[in-house]
Amino acid sequence: MSLEKIQHLEAQIQELRKEITSLRKEAPLQEVKDYTLRNSQGIPVLLSTLFNDKDELIVIHNMGKGCRYCTMWADGFRGIQEILSDRVPWVLSSPDEPEVLNEFSSSRGWNFNMVSIAGTDFAYDLGFEKREEGKRSYLPGVSAFVKKDGKIFRASYDSFGPGDLYNPVWHFIDLLPKGVDGWVPKYEYQLSNPSH
Repeated sequence: MSLEKIQHLEAQIQELRKEITSLRKEAPLQEVKDYTLRNSQGIPVLLSTLFNDKDELIVIHNMGKGCRYCTMWADGFRGIQEILSDRVPWVLSSPDEPEVLNEFSSSRGWNFNMVSIAGTDFAYDLGFEKREEGKRSYLPGVSAFVKKDGKIFRASYDSFGPGDLYNPVWHFIDLLPKGVDGWVPKYEYQLSNPSH
């Protein structure tokens, strides 16, 4: 395959991304209720309060402590939290109970805003939870919300997974001749080149 073909395909992908972004902005808003969630200290918080004094909000749908993929995504948010927070309030939601969320986030060095959705229909209503035979399973992703006329609406959403646009690790690995080559995210890493 020629470099020209790769460059042509990359240009097409960029144009398609612009089209998707435009279509998302034209999509109808989905009204949602003002869910009662809990912060990492177990204190109830309304979804509406997470907007602070803004009219937009981003919620990350994390699968919780048991998912090392979601843990890698959340680890990556440490590097963008101040930049993203300058534009919009955002929060990571987890199905873990607040005490588990608090302990795990402390062990990871996460100091961004987090809420527990345990015992709520928040993820289910938004399509990030499946219920089969009495069991709940969660899906990772992100939702963007807007407040208008005293109501909350979901404006758009997207899913997370290897190769998505929200975690650059996969894109770097894809540049390698062997690609992923059996690698999976871990809870702990050792630097192979600890030079400063």
